[in-house]
Amino acid sequence: MNRFLSCDWGTSSFRLRLVDANGYQILAEETANNGIAATFALWKQSKKPEEKRLSYYLDVINKYIEKIEGKINSPLSGVQLIISGMASSSIGFIDIPYSPLPVGTDGTSIKTMSVPASLHFPHDTLVISGIRSDDDVARGEETELVGCIDSLNGDIDNEVFIFPGTHSKHLFVSKNQITGIKTYMTGEFFELLSQKSILRLSVENAHEQIDPENFNGFKMGVNDAIDTNLLNLAFKVRTNSLLNKLPARENFNYLSGLLIATELKDLDTSGLKKINLLAGSNLGERYLCALEELGLSSKTQTLNTAGADEAVVRGHYKIYKTTLQ
Repeated sequence: MNRFLSCDWGTSSFRLRLVDANGYQILAEETANNGIAATFALWKQSKKPEEKRLSYYLDVINKYIEKIEGKINSPLSGVQLIISGMASSSIGFIDIPYSPLPVGTDGTSIKTMSVPASLHFPHDTLVISGIRSDDDVARGEETELVGCIDSLNGDIDNEVFIFPGTHSKHLFVSKNQITGIKTYMTGEFFELLSQKSILRLSVENAHEQIDPENFNGFKMGVNDAIDTNLLNLAFKVRTNSLLNKLPARENFNYLSGLLIATELKDLDTSGLKKINLLAGSNLGERYLCALEELGLSSKTQTLNTAGADEAVVRGHYKIYKTTLQ
């Protein structure tokens, strides 16, 4: 296989890439806010019978494949498609049970399901399931972790991989096995508090890149969160405004620091050898700043946005190869 289509279909986003299998070079891509949740809602509205559900979702994917064909001016019929994320969930097009932990970081223990090519959709499709512990789950992050292992040297033991986002995931690895999952609703709580609570009157969006020399509000939030209850501190965002202690933009960063630090201070660092951070530039800079304020920067290794994108396609290909063994 010289090329393959790599699809990361999350709850709120869709990304499809045409990939050179030899060097993992992304040859073309399409991204959209057309996540599984929106697609599922439209599917329900269509009132089509359940047996048409698979073809309905594949039609959505095919529209983006056609866009890539237009970009490269070449047909992609017969090219293998590999999908991870929420496509394998109850609101996706195939409900594949989660793979129970522990799961190997080589991807061999992760459940998959194959959908053969048809006249309607001329692509053999491999759908990758998520993973689960006794009380938590992840879909998509496990594939990214499998992919980024290639870029790390030696065995992976007593390390945590952090995937910031709406629902931030911490995946714990011991002796090359994913052994634990913790989910933090950091991004969702931030959106609720900053846009839908009384705190919305006290903040102003400041999603610019971090300037280490001028990010006092964020650092104040991180340090205040270390030893204080979040429910009490959240109201401090309000009093920061009422008592003129912080301007609205810095107060936005203060709230961000509170929530990110509340997530990260939960890390049990005893025996933890390394913290691997996989994030885009904006969130990545915020998490790095928080880890530094918490005294954890010496244990932290980052994978930049380009590296994280490559990790997804590497993970897809590695898991696909295990199905051929």
